[in-house]
Amino acid sequence: MLQDKKSETDAERQKVLLQRLVGTLSREYPELYYQPTSLVARLIRQRVADGTTLNGDERKLMERLTERDIEVLLSLH
Repeated sequence: MLQDKKSETDAERQKVLLQRLVGTLSREYPELYYQPTSLVARLIRQRVADGTTLNGDERKLMERLTERDIEVLLSLH
């Protein structure tokens, strides 16, 4: 039960971080809205790997996600 709550909390935090990263990327790449989700997911994974926009805990949380995971989460919004 406690593990389920932690997973839900992690998933919610991941969604918030994804929104923040998409916002940052959108400001840097105004044409991002028109790009395929796979490209956006790749850019997000690169940003997470660089570690420049996330603190240590956020990066650890986001490193668990594959590009495909990110694509799926983006498509749900």
